[in-house]
Order: sequence, then structure tokens, then C-alpha cells
Amino acid sequence: MIAGGLLVVPTAAASAQHTAKVARIGWLSPASASTGESNFDALRNGLSELGYVEGRNIVFERRWADGTAARLPTLAAELVRLKVDVICTAGTPASVAAKEATTTIPIVFANVAFPDRSRLVESYARPGGNLTGVAFIGPEYGKRLELLKEALPKLRRVGLIYNPENRGSVLALEETQRWAKALDVTIEAHPLRGPQELEGMFDALSRSRPDALMTTADVLIQSYRGRIVQFAANSRLPSMFPDQEYVTAGGLMFYGGSIPDMYRRAGIYVDRILKGAKPAELPVEQPTKFDMIINLKTARTLGVTIPQSILVRADRVID
Repeated sequence: MIAGGLLVVPTAAASAQHTAKVARIGWLSPASASTGESNFDALRNGLSELGYVEGRNIVFERRWADGTAARLPTLAAELVRLKVDVICTAGTPASVAAKEATTTIPIVFANVAFPDRSRLVESYARPGGNLTGVAFIGPEYGKRLELLKEALPKLRRVGLIYNPENRGSVLALEETQRWAKALDVTIEAHPLRGPQELEGMFDALSRSRPDALMTTADVLIQSYRGRIVQFAANSRLPSMFPDQEYVTAGGLMFYGGSIPDMYRRAGIYVDRILKGAKPAELPVEQPTKFDMIINLKTARTLGVTIPQSILVRADRVID
């Protein structure tokens, strides 16, 4: 369940009935098609549930930055020239690029942090411009750190991977640092702007040897989840992640709302806008349901004993 703006989901038949023309939807992501396809698929599935069939009453114009955020403005301008009906954006950098490219085409974002503080919207309740969508909720960041400290009572230093070119990722870092003070934990920030910095970042983490590893929910960082999980395993680093796919790939813990569900829910916004709703008047949604997943197989490999107090609260345990 997601709150912040209660959007009534129409039936598939009613949704398709009201869509007389073929809608053209732009998609803008800093990731590559191979690493970001699951997010796009979630959006497409959300629209499918509402009666949209690709090639029949909806078409997509996909634009991928392939890990190079500097390409996003050019790709956003391409979508504007194509006169798409709605632009869907993955994460804050793509949303900023789209916002700078147009003030008239509606933009629906997902997987962003603090859209008000990133100046994407005026407020959650009344976005005020041509952007709206689905965002994280601030306490998620502190709760991840709190659970990690409960699992590892001797935790003192945490390496946090963030993207300095993503305002939302920077804000997530700052929010985690704020929570860390109360938990007597030091956050060591490790920037990652693209694939050219991966090995250098891993070397810095190896030299620093923190007690655990975390990342922000940056779309670009997510596209390297396999490499990051493997590094954590090789370095015997307990980890807490903002996306459950890290944990199914071998990470230790996940806590948060569902990122795929964010993109699926974004489809509801697209549907409403195609029917005439104004983005300025559609409140930004935030998750109210949070899941915790623990990979006990990874815990045993690391020699970490997860307290029963955490296990009983887990929504899923991988064993």
C-alpha cells in the first residue's frame, strides 16, 4: 500500500475504454537497458493492469543513458522533440533532466528521494508544476541503519555508497548521517558516478575496512548491484540494502518499500494524466508498507548471527 495521494485504480476495461488514441510514453533512465529493464517492466506491467496494450493503445519511446548521467539532458530533449504525451523518469537525475527540458509535457517519476528538497515539486501534497510520482519516505534511511546496528551490536563504521551527481542520493546520505549520530555510528561516504569509478571505490573500501556496507537507492548504483554484492561477499562485509534484489543476489539484509512497486504505481499516474488530470494536482505518493528480507545463507557464510528479535520481524528469510 502506498499513501500520500489516494488514487482510485480503474478497472482494465474502463481504463482501455477511455483511451481512444494511441498514447506515446517516454522513458528516461540513467541505467542501461540490460540493467534497468526490470524497472521499465514494472511500469509497463502497471499500465497493462489498467488495460494498456503495447502496440495497440500505447507505445513507448525508451531512452537509456547507459551509465553516463551527462547524456540525460540530450535524451530528455529527444523525448520532448518527439512530443510524447508523458515522460516517465527513473530516479532524481533523470527527473531533473526532464524537468529542465520541458515545462509542459507531464513527467511522472519513481525511485526518487526528497523530491521537494530536490526542487522537483513544490510539496508532496501539491506538486505545483508538471511533475509528480512516487518517492521514498525519509525514515527508511534511519531504520535501515537501526536494524543493521541491532543485527551487529558492535557496529561502529559503515561504508555508504552514494552518487554525488544525484541530489536525491546526496540527501539520502545526509539523512543517514543524521540518524547515525544517535546510534553512535560513523558513516564513511564512498562516491560512485559511473563504471569508471567502481574499482577505485572498491579499493577505497578495502583500505578503510568498515564494519558493514550500505548503498543509497540510486538507479545508477543499482545497475551495479551484482558487482557490489560480490565485493561485499569477497570482503566478508555484512550489508544492508534499499532494494530487495541485492539480497536475492546474496546481500545480507533489505529493509524498505518495494522499488518495483514504485514503478508499477507510476503507471496509475500515467493513466490519470492521459485522462486529463494535471500533475500539479496529483499528490506525490510515499510507501506506508515496508518489508524486511534477511539472507541467512549469507549470514552463515559471514559468521553473523542474526538476533531472534530481528528474525521474527522479517517478512522473508532466504535460507
